[in-house]
Amino acid sequence: MDKVAENQVIEDQIVNLSIDEEAVKREQVLDAFGRAYATGKRKNAVARVWIKPGSGRILINGRDQVTYFARAVLRMVIAQPFATASRDGQYDVFCTVRGGGLSGQAGAVRHGISKALDSFEPDLHKILKQAGFLTRDSRIVERKKYGHRKARRRFQFSKR
Repeated sequence: MDKVAENQVIEDQIVNLSIDEEAVKREQVLDAFGRAYATGKRKNAVARVWIKPGSGRILINGRDQVTYFARAVLRMVIAQPFATASRDGQYDVFCTVRGGGLSGQAGAVRHGISKALDSFEPDLHKILKQAGFLTRDSRIVERKKYGHRKARRRFQFSKR
């Protein structure tokens, strides 16, 4: 009988712990200028992103997004976190990106914007997390092996 009572107490404690974890609130994190900062990464690209309330202007390495990312698909990738959170045109974004190509840089900016939005508005965490924007895409280029032409492609076989 004592074992059954102890197990019941332990189960009640576990239920109470899970309820307490859900009640934990995330806090807004801003710098001295009222901006939220985050670092986004994708492939070899690293983006440092600052967001603040504004008219929706996005500057990348000092240039407008239309001139930096000429392809519409890349601009769409950057805008995804705002569209998912229903915050189109409400934040100004300033970011610096280094490394990688344009596709990797767009992914890094998207990751940085998502993390910055999360720190500016902690209530959006669940929405952004479910959409997969807060998770760093860990896929990177596989290294070249010796005796191969590329990572997996071998040299052409010659019988003689």
